[in-house]
Amino acid sequence: MGTTRRGFAILALSLLGACYGNLRPTPAVLRVEVVPDDARVLLDDVFVARARVTAVRPKEVAPGRHRLTVEAPGYFPHDLDLDLPSGETNVRIELRPIPR
Repeated sequence: MGTTRRGFAILALSLLGACYGNLRPTPAVLRVEVVPDDARVLLDDVFVARARVTAVRPKEVAPGRHRLTVEAPGYFPHDLDLDLPSGETNVRIELRPIPR
């Protein structure tokens, strides 16, 4: 009788593993709103899109540490080190103009 229970437990665990083994962690979703909205948005030194795009179409990435850079001609660049959790994170940045 003990062997039957052990066999059933192994079968049940195998089935659970097959059902849940393909689950992926929930991605981090980063929405970036910037003034000016034509600023370039880079994540981990890779161009993502213009700020007007990232404001309406957030970027999905793996949760964890990322470096966000926002730059536009005539403005000081802005860098942020982010620890993005699963789910949506909203970032709003207003770039400072370079004095003339």
